Amino acid sequence: MNKQKRIQILKRLRDNNPKPETELNFSSPFELLVAVTLSAQATDVSVNKATDKLFPVANTAQGIYDLGVDGLKQYIKTIGLYNNKAVNVINACKMLIDLHNGEVPENREALEALPGVGRKTANVVLNTAFGWPTIAVDTHIDRVSNRTKLAMGKNVVEVEQKLLKVVPAEFKVDVHHWLILHGRYTCVARKPRCGSCIIEDLCEFKDKTE
Repeated sequence: MNKQKRIQILKRLRDNNPKPETELNFSSPFELLVAVTLSAQATDVSVNKATDKLFPVANTAQGIYDLGVDGLKQYIKTIGLYNNKAVNVINACKMLIDLHNGEVPENREALEALPGVGRKTANVVLNTAFGWPTIAVDTHIDRVSNRTKLAMGKNVVEVEQKLLKVVPAEFKVDVHHWLILHGRYTCVARKPRCGSCIIEDLCEFKDKTE
């Protein structure tokens, strides 16, 4: 895909949604960190249902740590893999308390050192909580980037590196939100909704649907 076409795609996505936001509910970097950690292999809707009950009770590292693993499980047991996630969140809270005064560090290395936090989660926190021009690539973004030919790669890391290379600076902060929403609601996995897609004429996917 050439540069001009990429820019047209990004401009359309921006015009359609000038100020995109995550669909996870949060009101602080810590709440976002917990929500993103819980969202692995789970829907944002299921995470929001759990955190809407959890955060009014505990929304700081110390508050959630004080719940303990079993106490936290009671709030998140409707989310997939909740047993492992509860352990990771509690251990992450302990590290935040011990190493960062209970605050979420604005630092990739420190974030990725937290239990349950990988590159994607760190990218989301740095981007959404702190405004960094990072691009968190999940299955939706991987699919949309490869299917449209916007940024092709064999895995999520390759797609991330390609997006960072080809997406102009003015779009970098918001591009992962646009692509994840596009993948979640239009360019869906089983059968893309090409007929209602705002970038259909620019997309280079060969097997377009009605």
